[in-house]
This record gives sequence, structure tokens and C-alpha cells, in this order.
Amino acid sequence: MERDLDLVEISPKSDPPVCKIMDYGKYRYQLEISEKLKKKKQSQIIIKEIKLRPKIDINDFNTKKRQIEKFLKSGHKVKITVMFRGREIVHKELGMNILNKLIEELKDKCVLELEPKVYGYNIITILTPV
Repeated sequence: MERDLDLVEISPKSDPPVCKIMDYGKYRYQLEISEKLKKKKQSQIIIKEIKLRPKIDINDFNTKKRQIEKFLKSGHKVKITVMFRGREIVHKELGMNILNKLIEELKDKCVLELEPKVYGYNIITILTPV
């Protein structure tokens, strides 16, 4: 009390519990700083989404492919969705062909995390960087 210090319990689960005589306010401040540093060093997994149509033109396809390459190079996962409208869903093979062509051209830059699957009027796949 003469030195304005507190008895702080450091690890209560050990046997016997570990305590230190220190300034509690300073101890809390150091804990907050260490928590902020831990959060700062954590990496978040970001999923970018690219949407395609089954009747996509070659130039549009190449533009989307370059965008996907850019996302993969920066370390993001990419979700590719081929969207169908109305009666286009009858020709699912067109969407599958587009996805297979895209996966084939990007196979050296990415890994296929989720095989192409049909969900309602969409075909979805997920690519992860190598």
C-alpha cells in the first residue's frame, strides 16, 4: 500500500496460483496492447466472387480470368458462379464447359477447393491460391 502496488493473480489455474505485486492498471494496459498485436497479426480469409453467364463472350471471359488471377495472386479465395436465367438451366453443360475451361487455364495458379456443383439456377465452384 505504501508503494501504490496491487497483488495481481497471474495464473489462477496453476497449483499454487501465481501472483505478483505490481501496478494493476499498467498490467491491464500491457494485456490490451498484446491483444491488439495478436489481432493485427491474424490473417483473414477473404472470398472474392466472380459471376459469369453461360453465353459469355471470349473477351469478357478473358477479362474475368485476369481478375481471378489478380485475386489469387493477392492470396484470396475465389468463388466462381455461373448464373442461369429462365430456360437457360436446361443447358447446364454450357456452364460446366465454361467452368472446366477456366479451371484448366488456371490450374497452375490455383487449387480446386470445391468441385463445380449445381445449386438451383447457379453452378458454383471455389478456387484457392497455390
